Amino acid sequence: MSWLGPRLDVRPLFAPQHAAFLALLDGLDAGDWARPTACPGWTVQDVATHVLGDYLGRLSIHRDGFGPLHPHHDEAFPAFIDRINDEWVIAARRISPPLLLDLLSSVGAQAMSYWRTVDLDALGWPVSWAGPDPAPVWLDAARELTEYWTHHQQIAEATGRPGLTRPEHLAPVLDTFLRALPHTLRDTPAAAGTTLQITVTGPAGGTWTATRTPTRWELTTPSRRPPDALIELDADTAWRLCTRSITPDQAATRAHTHGDQHLTTAALNILSIIR
Repeated sequence: MSWLGPRLDVRPLFAPQHAAFLALLDGLDAGDWARPTACPGWTVQDVATHVLGDYLGRLSIHRDGFGPLHPHHDEAFPAFIDRINDEWVIAARRISPPLLLDLLSSVGAQAMSYWRTVDLDALGWPVSWAGPDPAPVWLDAARELTEYWTHHQQIAEATGRPGLTRPEHLAPVLDTFLRALPHTLRDTPAAAGTTLQITVTGPAGGTWTATRTPTRWELTTPSRRPPDALIELDADTAWRLCTRSITPDQAATRAHTHGDQHLTTAALNILSIIR
């Protein structure tokens, strides 16, 4: 899977992320739990419940080998995910915030323990925004970390509290999100050797280069020659674009672009969540 870039090992980050999430929720006022979030129709409590569902699903399916839910006939996978997420959140609205915190603490601790046991180099489920084929477990783990981080951020913003935007938290999230670049460009024609570079500014940022090979787009090390297309974004714009908190058109007004406009427009459609 070298076309996805170098392997990431985010396993040491799960426990601090989980502890920060519990601390965020424990500090909420009674009225905060009912505040609306960036997830349409979901309150703060709903988003926290969704994270609990993520923990439960990960343990049940990947640790315990129990997976009774499947898409209906002709149901697209994103629609299936949306449906079961909504069904879970609606059913779990009977859970009180104190009990939800207890469940997140106990079940989350098991989920964090599970992640320490995985074989990063094994092939696992596809990560849909990186491609339809089975993905290495390291990418699945990194994707899961970004899921937890994004929901933490949504709750923090909904309640007026600071999110996890320090480099030690945001840098691996951005690095994971940008692994969607080859799949984003998959239908964008270009001659072999064409390069597109995305630079995210700030201490949590970095540079990612996608190169067109004879068979596909790949993440590669930067070449010595200037890229054929260049996008420069700040970190806040980058993560919001990848999670569709802002649209590609909104991101384009905040970005600095140079070179092949066809490539830069295609790259700004990057999406690093199931949608």
